[in-house]
Amino acid sequence: MSKFHDELTRLAVAERDKRKGSVLSNPGMHFPWLQERIETVVTGGKKKRDFTQTTSVCLSFIQEALLKHRWQQAADYMHSYLQTLEDSDTFKRQAAPEIIWKLGSEILFYHPKSNVETFNNFADRMKNIGVLNYLKISLQHALYLLHHGMLEDANRNLTDAEAWRYGEKSSSQEVLINLVQAYKGLLQYYTWSKKKKELSELDEDDYAYTAKSQNMLSQSCKTSASISALLKTPGVWDPFVKSYVEMLEFYGDQDGAREILTNYAYDEKFPSNPNAHIYLYEFLKREKAPRAKLISVLKILHGIVPSHPLMLEFHMMLRKSGCRYFRYILKQDHETLKKKIKRMKKSVKKYSIVNPGVRT
Repeated sequence: MSKFHDELTRLAVAERDKRKGSVLSNPGMHFPWLQERIETVVTGGKKKRDFTQTTSVCLSFIQEALLKHRWQQAADYMHSYLQTLEDSDTFKRQAAPEIIWKLGSEILFYHPKSNVETFNNFADRMKNIGVLNYLKISLQHALYLLHHGMLEDANRNLTDAEAWRYGEKSSSQEVLINLVQAYKGLLQYYTWSKKKKELSELDEDDYAYTAKSQNMLSQSCKTSASISALLKTPGVWDPFVKSYVEMLEFYGDQDGAREILTNYAYDEKFPSNPNAHIYLYEFLKREKAPRAKLISVLKILHGIVPSHPLMLEFHMMLRKSGCRYFRYILKQDHETLKKKIKRMKKSVKKYSIVNPGVRT
């Protein structure tokens, strides 16, 4: 793994010097590992050593090593694959940082000798090499830190990414910026949630209660500002929606919570998501909404996930309401069952070995 680390350091320094104005020479590439495995690459019946093809083979070796959880072997191959950052093909050279980041982060996440410091160094260098991937790498780096319980470091990482700008802001960049802000909001929600628990253990007349309550309100405003932009972008944002709605409900903003959940469930720009309807149903249930409204939400959920546990509640509500839709569902289920039994009988007749003329 040290070769991988040293080579990355060399390339990071070279990339930084390149940005200052110096021109990188492209010396002949040497792949010592290649002689052990492939002497030549066969192309059109002729033996030919080719940079593009050898790096392609190297990539396939890395992928195979990852699939077989051979982390050290994958790290050794990565030492050679890093040369793609100096590829003469502009398109491949620009695509290389993202590929290297995905492979390298996977290796460092699982390698038994890897640690947080090694991962941090790798992430920081990759941010400098692939500036176009800065936001994406920063976000994934923050998630890695969260996985290791390093909340302050993750928050600092997200704050740096939030302030980062490169060139004109594209639509994809805007979504990533919103995601970075939303994850920062999720961390703020975590802090708010801890304070909420502490608040529940205090007496309302206590001075500390008032101080903590004001602190929580300030925290919720930050979270709201961080998450709200993302929720306007079509996507599946379950953890952000749940956190935001919990805070709105806590401060008595039922209308705001209902609006967020209704848009999340019914806005056609958003992908179909059963959880969106579950969250809306649970909210309406807490509000003691009319049965008809609850049924209308579960009716849509039935169309998406007919086997969901909430269908038991749906069944009970339909029975109590005595509506025609309930009889329609029963009829549909009955018709489906009849068709399945018919198909099974045909299969028994067709495939029976013991008695081909069996009757059912």
